[in-house]
Amino acid sequence: MRSNRSRDTKPELALRRLLHARGFRYRVDYPPLKGIRRRCDIAFTRLKIAVFVDGCFWHGCPEHATYPKSNAEYWLPKLARNIERDRDSDAVLRAAGWTVIRLWEHESAELMAGVVVAEIERCQSKE
Repeated sequence: MRSNRSRDTKPELALRRLLHARGFRYRVDYPPLKGIRRRCDIAFTRLKIAVFVDGCFWHGCPEHATYPKSNAEYWLPKLARNIERDRDSDAVLRAAGWTVIRLWEHESAELMAGVVVAEIERCQSKE
């Protein structure tokens, strides 16, 4: 598991490249709240927007999730805990006033950037 990247994945880099080209500045691998060991992939701190680019295997994508057949008694609970932790992180961040955006690695970078930009514009219009 050492070779599995926690940051700077290809989908994440593609999204960041598009957002940066559109003039947006953000924090990378950012801990949005003190006291919890959770980090968002991209954070717009002033607007309190946390973006997560989730891997299909690790986070249980409804379209592409696959489950290991060997050593299933280890992997299935581990993957279920990942999903539970994602839901808990969403709830904690929303309770603290953050907007949470969850994207899947299989989505195109252009689609992901469109979702993020629309949310940024929505939050900016509320200010």
